[in-house]
Amino acid sequence: MSQKRPRRNASPNDPSGQDRKAARRRLWEVTLVFLKLGTIAFGGPAAHTAMMRDELVRRRGWVSDQRFVDLMGATNLIPGPNSTELAIHLGYDRARGRGLLVAGVCFILPAALMVTALAWAYVTYGHTPAVEGILYGVIPAVIAIIAHALFGLLRTVIKNVWLGALAIAALAAYLLGVNELLILATGAVLAAAVRLARRQRHGSPQGMLAVSLLGLGGSPVFPDPTGGQLAQLFLTLLKIGSVLYGSGYVLLAFLRGDFVDRLGWVTNQQLIDAVSVGQVTPGPVFTTATFLGYLVAGPVGAFLATVAIFLPSFLFVGLLTKLTDRLRSSDWTSALLDGLNAVALALMAGVSYQLGRTAIVDGLTAAITLATLVLLWKTRLNNAWYIAAGALIGLAHTLLG
Repeated sequence: MSQKRPRRNASPNDPSGQDRKAARRRLWEVTLVFLKLGTIAFGGPAAHTAMMRDELVRRRGWVSDQRFVDLMGATNLIPGPNSTELAIHLGYDRARGRGLLVAGVCFILPAALMVTALAWAYVTYGHTPAVEGILYGVIPAVIAIIAHALFGLLRTVIKNVWLGALAIAALAAYLLGVNELLILATGAVLAAAVRLARRQRHGSPQGMLAVSLLGLGGSPVFPDPTGGQLAQLFLTLLKIGSVLYGSGYVLLAFLRGDFVDRLGWVTNQQLIDAVSVGQVTPGPVFTTATFLGYLVAGPVGAFLATVAIFLPSFLFVGLLTKLTDRLRSSDWTSALLDGLNAVALALMAGVSYQLGRTAIVDGLTAAITLATLVLLWKTRLNNAWYIAAGALIGLAHTLLG
């Protein structure tokens, strides 16, 4: 007589059943955290990084500060939007392959939907709804969030006097207008070279290691796009997402070369409006592509453009997960990563300084920044409360002013 096999998940004491429940719980946590971050993360990559650090290191303890800055530094090795790639990698750390996909999608989705709605308003009415009032109060709060994160990461990143000097030099170079990619590469190579020189001076053997490292509206350009036109839109943005290093200014140059000069699909003014919308909405600045996709081919174009420009980031981070842990396993590459982290922190400081000069313009904005910084130091309130308070103050200031 045959006996029935017991179901593997029938018992609460079944380890595999508990593992599956734990995996589902972690994936759900990743979903909620990155949906929230994608909704409130105003201020560009430096602000995104600061908010992720506060949420995942300080409040939830998902990763250590050292692991966080290693991931932050490693994402500078690959093209694409660094803060989005950091979100993708943090999702992988928490929930492996599914977490990688879910974290990236959830971080991108809120901004993509907002930008699509603004693109619809732009095409339909010839302008986008005013957001200056909200940003008046939000950006000063964001400055405080970045400053708090920078101070929190200093001990982890600046491990010795040499790395402190490297960070100061990187900050000075950035403020003088030196290209940020050149600063990152120089800092990483210098740190590795100094480590190598010290080892040779002490007679330590050194092996060889290779590392692979707002204008006029109107209807879309193609109201009823053909498959060929959609394919060209997709491939153009896929190419940009695959090769673009650097800031939003570099993105502007790439988009102008393709969409204005080569294809002639949008005007210079429309491109500037698209970049502006990408900057004033939360989440990745690369959602500028969503806006352009809508201008070219409506909602279908917005969807394809978003997928195309972010798809390389998922693939690159998937490959980077194989490399990041190995960077700490070698003395030489560990030094390279230390230098990269120090320079990346200096660049965050430089960006926040420039952002602060344009955002803190009067007594009220200074008070918002100071109050937010004090609350960050004294409490464990979620960043969403500071963003919401800043938005309300900004709106009230605009309405009553």
